Amino acid sequence: MYNQKLKPQQGFSLMELLIVMVILGMLAAVVGPTLWGKLAGAQRDTAKTQISNIEVALDSYRLDMFKYPSTLEDLVTNTSSSSTWQGSYLRKGLPKDPWGNEYQYRKPGREGRDFDLYSYGADGQEGGDKENADIVNWK
Repeated sequence: MYNQKLKPQQGFSLMELLIVMVILGMLAAVVGPTLWGKLAGAQRDTAKTQISNIEVALDSYRLDMFKYPSTLEDLVTNTSSSSTWQGSYLRKGLPKDPWGNEYQYRKPGREGRDFDLYSYGADGQEGGDKENADIVNWK
């Protein structure tokens, strides 16, 4: 037989792997909720910004057409026979909210507003609180 010295095996022991996994688990437990909270806040901020941009487009449409549109799609597609339509009023088309839902538009709006523009939030349903709260143009 050969007279070779046996090399010690290289690698990590089971105990070392378990320690690393426990440390990673603790980091995920501490950092994870903070990151998810920031993501929810960023989505709400994005919805507020998009609502503001759509409001500007609605006002531009009103200046050209002398009235607010019947639907948000009128900002992108000329559905009237009027020659005063100067659109598309939204350069990149009508956006969806950060949760993939359509923005809600009501004309006339409630409480004497010209229109209401809003998103139902993360849950996609009217009402809710925290990340499920509706994002509206009148608050």
